[in-house]
Amino acid sequence: MDKRSFIIIAQTIFPAQTPRSYRATELAKELARQGHKVILYAVLGKFDYSEFERENPNVKVKNIGAMLFSKVNSDNDNILRGNSLIHRAFNKIFGKLFDFPDIELSFKIPKIIHKENDIDCLITIAIPYSIHWGAAFAKSTSTKRFPKTWIADCGDPYMGNEFRKPYFYFKFIEKWAFGKMNYITIPIEAAKEGYYKEFHHKIRIIPQGFNFKNVPHHTQSQNSVPTFAYSGILYKDFRDPSLFLQYLTTITTDFKFIIYTKSNKLVLPFIEKLKNKLEVYDYIPREELLSVLSSMDFVINFENPSVKHSPSKLIDYALIKKPILSIKAYEIPKKIFNEFLQGNYTNQFIVNDLERYNISNVAKQFILLTQESANR
Repeated sequence: MDKRSFIIIAQTIFPAQTPRSYRATELAKELARQGHKVILYAVLGKFDYSEFERENPNVKVKNIGAMLFSKVNSDNDNILRGNSLIHRAFNKIFGKLFDFPDIELSFKIPKIIHKENDIDCLITIAIPYSIHWGAAFAKSTSTKRFPKTWIADCGDPYMGNEFRKPYFYFKFIEKWAFGKMNYITIPIEAAKEGYYKEFHHKIRIIPQGFNFKNVPHHTQSQNSVPTFAYSGILYKDFRDPSLFLQYLTTITTDFKFIIYTKSNKLVLPFIEKLKNKLEVYDYIPREELLSVLSSMDFVINFENPSVKHSPSKLIDYALIKKPILSIKAYEIPKKIFNEFLQGNYTNQFIVNDLERYNISNVAKQFILLTQESANR
């Protein structure tokens, strides 16, 4: 297979802990492991990438640059965007109107693309979509200095997102940008409905890639009481644990529910009610998290109400080989949950065809797209 050169652009990378950061970082590492040259761009903080680059000699990490408004960077992706009074005011006035503060990325992306030479493939990773828009502007202003192939990776739809509805005029920006992309990659087939039909011919399904190496497995439970966990973001009315937590307050037998999340507002009212039966923590590094989760009796998935969105945590859950209890926000499977408490996992959620999520196979699909584009 020919060796190729890639630019990957994401808002954040390692050590930030988001699905998009993980996708960008793991994809760069695996493309490099397979012998390709990778330039990995993100909004960096103070983290020293010297060791990362030594461990991944074909990867060069570069900074998109300091942001004037957004406070998100790869060191502390959890910082609220704009803590000062003026930032809060700007967010309130311009947030939805101009996709602020992420729109700032659109003005930084063209410059970094144009200064790189002889690149076979550009991979832009959203969210935020302003990264795609910046790349589209770069292609509009200089096709000669633009990479031979552009793959726009989309974790979730933009205009077709059921959780967040942008103003109508963003559809013109989205369609303009989609028209300049060679390929649009999305993680699941069902998400196609979130994209304009005139661009479906550009869509390829490439799931989130995971490193399958060094995944901990605890086949025997060591817990004295049923212990289960959830890790990830929580949304009111969408990925909402409130009804489930309320049901837990009615369970008289012992158990322990451990939650790792940055969005704890929905959980806080139940800490006093459940006392030592509920523990809530901030995110921890993935390797540490998998070790903790592998010691659980089972794990919890709060389902998205839309088939256009599929939480990547399900793959991590499957990798550690723990039974998965999948719960809808407004429908508690009381009978099945009680079975789980008793160690009966007959009705567990099953992730099929796990190998397709192996980062080695995922990277190969991106490489094949560059070959397909070159042969056109």
